[in-house]
Amino acid sequence: MKTVIIHGQSHKGSTYHIARILADKIGGEITEFFLPRDFGEFCCGCTQCFVKDEKKCPHYEKLAPITEAIDNADVIILASPVYVYHATGAMKAFLDHYGWRWMVHRPEEKMFKKQGVCISTAAGGGMKSTNKDIADSLFYWGVAKVYKYGIGVAAIDWNKVSDKKKSSIEKATDSVARRIIKRNGKVKPSFKTKGFFLLMHFLQKKGWNEADVKYWKEKGWTEKKRPWR
Repeated sequence: MKTVIIHGQSHKGSTYHIARILADKIGGEITEFFLPRDFGEFCCGCTQCFVKDEKKCPHYEKLAPITEAIDNADVIILASPVYVYHATGAMKAFLDHYGWRWMVHRPEEKMFKKQGVCISTAAGGGMKSTNKDIADSLFYWGVAKVYKYGIGVAAIDWNKVSDKKKSSIEKATDSVARRIIKRNGKVKPSFKTKGFFLLMHFLQKKGWNEADVKYWKEKGWTEKKRPWR
């Protein structure tokens, strides 16, 4: 199995350690990227990725290694500490660059056979809203199965996280890892994902964006072909 981790920060705090613990339990090849160290550009809103081609994005080349790693992975882990009840600005800026990959535009068919994990931590709260920030993109990319794990660690340093909390983290990551391994190679999109894709299928039959319509027709998705089959 191949796992890619996108860390929403460049330091190695509690969120980093939990993401790495999970990846190690899944096993196989692990690739990591740290934001904003490995990618820190803000979307400039030029819309070129939508109306023309994603390669027209001024940050396309810098983003390409991460995109390639995501496409080659079986499991995508997106991890972010809670910043004011939401994902980090670096994570948000990163995800902004993949708007063109949402199902309403030009989703990558490989996503419909992948598993994704959202991980967030805070000293206090905000994990639910932070994980939702990340999970929204995974869903709209078409990722077949998405897991969420958030925990308030009551500390700002991993070394100060209590043994009780770390024991809970071990149990939770054991559970998620087992499910991921069990589903590897045979995961199917949820009814919700298939339903949204079907809605886009009808939309793209008479789509308004030429680049999207062309993409969907070339894939055969405006007819009976589906990316998960």
